[in-house]
Amino acid sequence: MKKVLMVMFFLVLISSYALADASFHIGIVTGTVTQSEDDLRGAEQLIKEYGNVSEGGMINHLTYPDQFMTEMETTIAQIVGLADDPLMKAIIVNQAIPGTVEAFRRVREMRPDILLFAGGPHEDPVMLADVADLSINPDNVARGYLIILAAERLGADTFMHISFPRHMSYELLSRRRDIMKVAAEDLGMQFIDMGSPDPTSDIGVAGAQQFILEKVPAWLDTYGKKTAFFCTNDAHTEPLLKRVAELGGYFIEADLPSPTMGYPGALGVQFDEADQGNWPAILDKVEEAVIDKGGSGRMGTWAYSFGFTTTAALGEHAKRVIEGNAEVLDMDAIMDAYQKYTPGAGWNGSYYVDNDGVDRDNFVLIYQDTYVFGHGYMNMTDEVVPDKYFDKNIGRD
Repeated sequence: MKKVLMVMFFLVLISSYALADASFHIGIVTGTVTQSEDDLRGAEQLIKEYGNVSEGGMINHLTYPDQFMTEMETTIAQIVGLADDPLMKAIIVNQAIPGTVEAFRRVREMRPDILLFAGGPHEDPVMLADVADLSINPDNVARGYLIILAAERLGADTFMHISFPRHMSYELLSRRRDIMKVAAEDLGMQFIDMGSPDPTSDIGVAGAQQFILEKVPAWLDTYGKKTAFFCTNDAHTEPLLKRVAELGGYFIEADLPSPTMGYPGALGVQFDEADQGNWPAILDKVEEAVIDKGGSGRMGTWAYSFGFTTTAALGEHAKRVIEGNAEVLDMDAIMDAYQKYTPGAGWNGSYYVDNDGVDRDNFVLIYQDTYVFGHGYMNMTDEVVPDKYFDKNIGRD
């Protein structure tokens, strides 16, 4: 018995020592593999580098429900619960789905010392800017023009925007749609605003994906194979890519671009353990599959995943800030964290300007160059977006 007690005591000591290894904790909240795999893989990358809290490391990773619109209180409780950890010094939510603003408000009341970072916000930018220390979102203002420009340069004459009311209630997503419409008209392209089922509704992810699979052939018959497609939801991306590769049309880049966003499932791309985190290798495998399926010059992405890099970069940036090696709103420091996970990639972006014309320097809009399989980089980060597309009222007359 004494030996057993000694062993147990020894194990407790080891456990206590391990838990003491990390002097602070960072909470990461992402979607699941079903809804946003890349975001989740970014959290796994941080765990590889800095360890899991349960094993004495720095990172505590949680996933919010797939049906997050109907389980908002669960999401809020998950985020707020992280603040119960006395070592918690930063909470990062990517994607920052509805409920994040309220969760951040509650955390602020409990623990004003905790850094609050948001990636890919779904809620009103001004509301989030008021409660978060830093928010990062794809530059949907610049991309509203640049995606259309890239489609036109590749040969598309029609552009279809696929979404649903929940997403169109988000200010930056609806604004991007409006910019796309005007840009298409300016470049002599037809613009189609197409409705689709919301994957978080009763129809679920499977039903929403089936809708896309069934509708794309009819859309191509109606509008022609020079139609470029864009969808605002991750779950729609895989079936859309599958049909575009099979039947024709263009796909410039996803709402949250990545070589793994929809392409592996759509084209049967297999990755092995050596590919994990090796984005050039991942890009090569996807490119080979796209070309084999006849999608060369018609289908694109960002060379590095936005979802992956945003989770990882925000975690890295938070770590550096906590350790006193960076300032929260230092743009160079933020971009340096992104460059750690995207070597060689070009980025561009700007600060969000609210409806009162105020620069929100804690709400950063960024974008990466478009890479078209079988063609290469489009050099879109070098393009100057005309001033007219930054007008808040564009396309809303």
